[in-house]
Amino acid sequence: MRDTQTHREVKAYYGEVLKTKADLQTTACCPTDAMPYYLRGKVALIADEIQDRFYGCGSPIPNALEGCTVLDLGCGTGRDVYLAAQLVGEKGRVIGVDMTQAQLEVARKYQDEQRDRFGHQVSNVEFHQGYMETLDLIGLEDDSVDVVISNCVINLAPDKERVFREIFRVLKPGGELYFADVFADRRLSPEMKSDPILVGECLGGALYTEDFRRIMFNLGIADYRVVTSSVIEPSNPELEARCGNARFYSMTVRVFNLPSLEDRCEDYGQVAWYNGTMEHAPNRFVLDDHHIFLTGQPMLVCSNTASMLADTRLAEHFRIEGELSTHYGLFDCGPTPGTVEENAGACC
Repeated sequence: MRDTQTHREVKAYYGEVLKTKADLQTTACCPTDAMPYYLRGKVALIADEIQDRFYGCGSPIPNALEGCTVLDLGCGTGRDVYLAAQLVGEKGRVIGVDMTQAQLEVARKYQDEQRDRFGHQVSNVEFHQGYMETLDLIGLEDDSVDVVISNCVINLAPDKERVFREIFRVLKPGGELYFADVFADRRLSPEMKSDPILVGECLGGALYTEDFRRIMFNLGIADYRVVTSSVIEPSNPELEARCGNARFYSMTVRVFNLPSLEDRCEDYGQVAWYNGTMEHAPNRFVLDDHHIFLTGQPMLVCSNTASMLADTRLAEHFRIEGELSTHYGLFDCGPTPGTVEENAGACC
């Protein structure tokens, strides 16, 4: 795949302009205390240089990764790769992909040291230089990955639908895309999309939420879930002026590779119980911003939620009762997918 102008500008921004996250001009990068408590101790095992050049906007590390094959798109210096490496264990595998050589050099430099810090006999991570749009060129086969993660990088891709198409090609049936990225409340002007500072700061390439919904629908995904959402603020007047009236959000989203989901939440009288068996989540499991399952407490769920729990790697941690034999109409839902409100959800 040939470099586009956007690719070249992003490589220059992340390989040359940004030396540490202190050089960023927005609040997109979240502080360490925004991540789950159990991950903070694992971050402490990761080399300082890797962390100093981390430019993510969330904490897209889902539960229940033991033994999984995880793909990190736009892995940069590898912070999230090395976080996931501790969670998948020695029977799992983490693959990092990035197009910026300078970032990958940092990630690879610490590979042996991180293996030793984690107490692994053999490193369970690998890094590839390549593009998110052409994962086949680095040897990633169809249906080969359990979980895809990405941290504030898909917005940098000029052809986002092609990126998502590749993601669902490599994901196994029932696999999960769990990513943090920047979204906008409107379509951005051509001037904003081509502004190298806005693009480098992850704003110029932000997807309009409704266009994201449409891309998912075109790829056969009728339902996705917002886990967290927060407003991004420019940190200087010049950048704020460039943004105009557009509002930007850092959102963590989970999308399961389940083409059978419906475009509305339907009620079949199903009930779900969380068993409390996920490591680091003995008391509750957060599926999205308004599906919080307390251990042992029954919760009425729509058929889409039931499928997300029963037809994925989460199945061993849940008990689902009810079938699709009797339909009771629409489930009592919240905002529809793509609606952005403070801490808004994608579905019921």
